Amino acid sequence: MKVSIVGAGMVGATAAYAMVMRGVGREIVLVDVNKERAQAEADDILHASPFANPYMVHAGDYPDVSGSQVVIITAGANQKPGESRLELLGRNEAIFRQILPNVLENAPGAILLITSNPVDVMTHLTARIAAEYNIPKNRVFGSGTTLDTARFRALLGRRLGIDAHHVHGYVVGEHGDSEVLTWSLVSIGGIPMEVFCEEQRIDLCGEEQEVIDKEVRNAAYTIISGKGSTYYGIGSALARIVEAILKDQRAVLTVCTPVAEVAGVKDVTVSLPQLIGGQGVISSFPLPLNDVEQAKLRNSAQIVRKAVEQLEQGAVSK
Repeated sequence: MKVSIVGAGMVGATAAYAMVMRGVGREIVLVDVNKERAQAEADDILHASPFANPYMVHAGDYPDVSGSQVVIITAGANQKPGESRLELLGRNEAIFRQILPNVLENAPGAILLITSNPVDVMTHLTARIAAEYNIPKNRVFGSGTTLDTARFRALLGRRLGIDAHHVHGYVVGEHGDSEVLTWSLVSIGGIPMEVFCEEQRIDLCGEEQEVIDKEVRNAAYTIISGKGSTYYGIGSALARIVEAILKDQRAVLTVCTPVAEVAGVKDVTVSLPQLIGGQGVISSFPLPLNDVEQAKLRNSAQIVRKAVEQLEQGAVSK
């Protein structure tokens, strides 16, 4: 099982490392315009494989992605401190228009997994270009809010003193400032959060929820300010998504993929719980949100839709 990663920076290399540690797949190809960097990362990760799982890891060029079951695209400009993901759009659009034809021509049977920011819009763009190569949109999706959902569960689990694996709740909408934490649907081991907190005598009031909300929403900004970029969380998220694909696990993950309508907004790409398997996105699960959350999701979808329209009209500055 072969996975190619276009972009051997911190996110791409960390995703490759996470896959080796998890034993996801059997072969990884790293492709980068900086061939020396790609080779160095491939060698370093290969040297770790005897401590984890048997793996072939090597650097290559676009012809080497042929035969990949999944191609992850992490290439793109880095988000600067204080810069929103949407502000990256112009720079990353130009990069994608160079990358995608090379990938699609050499690996037409691959599922495309996008993580470059702004991931919702870049996924929408990728699906449009892939359609020109007769690639169905269910085989094009982005990491979306998979990481945001993990952040939500990790922070909530820490506050409640519970293993995050038993915290169930989603972050939906844009992977960005307008994302929506679905507090009304949170459960702990199948128990509604309000009931769990009452039984455990935990006061998780509105103010504390706001603190967690801000920590989740601003996590990337805080991490980028402190160390320049984020990569452990998103690298692990990508490894998890690839595992669901290669093993046809039919896992429910909050990835982003083009949908006909979300909260009344048509033709948009935002994150919702999606059923993921060997053929890509199998189906979507609209959530029974309360009125406030539904309005927030609509606002989030409108923001992404506006960015898509700007891209289509050529109004985004490069």
